[in-house]
Amino acid sequence: MGVSGSGKSTLGALLAQRLDCPFLEGDDFHDARAIAKMRAGQPLDDEDRWPWLDRLGAAIGDTLASGGAVVAACSALRRRYRERLREAIPVPTRFVLLDASHDELLRRLSQRSGHYMPASLLDSQLATLERPGADETVFTLDAAEPPERLCDIAHAWLQTPRTAADLGHQPLSSA
Repeated sequence: MGVSGSGKSTLGALLAQRLDCPFLEGDDFHDARAIAKMRAGQPLDDEDRWPWLDRLGAAIGDTLASGGAVVAACSALRRRYRERLREAIPVPTRFVLLDASHDELLRRLSQRSGHYMPASLLDSQLATLERPGADETVFTLDAAEPPERLCDIAHAWLQTPRTAADLGHQPLSSA
């Protein structure tokens, strides 16, 4: 999870490969109207996001039904978005937040080509982002780290057995 340009798709694909499981790109679940809105530089609102989150949550659930794990890239910017996904997914769900500075995100978005999300929407995404609460199963990583290192760290966290007592937010300084 994280704002556009944080590296969700890159890390998600690497992590899915490491776990030998399917990868679902959240961007693929936006409808044409939402994509057109973003292309036009207009931020999405909750009404735009609910059907998208529902489609992604259903796809994750369907993929899990065939057995194994699944990795999905999704902004999941607000707590209620993460809760909606958790409700749709029939197994315990963990999130990895990729955190980066405004300048780094802007640099990445400005250099990215062929994506419908313009750099002009970065500030609206950062304004929408609700940092995870201590009671959420979210692991925060510094997105400035190399993707392979992020994959190693996230994989190790996911492989560590969890109890109900330690499923809360776990920030990490990967330095």
